[in-house]
Amino acid sequence: MPSVFSLIIDGELPARFVWKDDRCVAFLSHRPLRPGHTLVVPRLEIDHWVDLEPALLGHLMGVSHRIGQALQHGFHPLKVGMIIAGLEVPHAHIHLVPFHTMEQLNFAQVDPNPRPEDLEKAAETIRTSLRELGIGPGSG
Repeated sequence: MPSVFSLIIDGELPARFVWKDDRCVAFLSHRPLRPGHTLVVPRLEIDHWVDLEPALLGHLMGVSHRIGQALQHGFHPLKVGMIIAGLEVPHAHIHLVPFHTMEQLNFAQVDPNPRPEDLEKAAETIRTSLRELGIGPGSG
């Protein structure tokens, strides 16, 4: 049975994408810790990040770096956190979260029902920041 992320990648479930390339996608979390909380997910369905091929893991890190730059640019947090946990969905993924305090990285603090307009605004902030920074799929 495909993971929920595979269903999202295949277009069978909705998501607010901010990045797509031939190896991975990035979309907003539907249960965000903070506005802009983004997931970077390989297209290849592999449960544990330690089982990813090094080249794919490197690609995910590079995309995470670019999106992290866009999160910093668009949301002006103190830092952008990166978390690899992977217990909730059996498909490797990286959480990127703009934050100001460590408490804001506590998964017990997710917003279970974010407003769709807030998610769309956050996605557009990220997309705009990527464009303003000259970052996108295929960029250095």
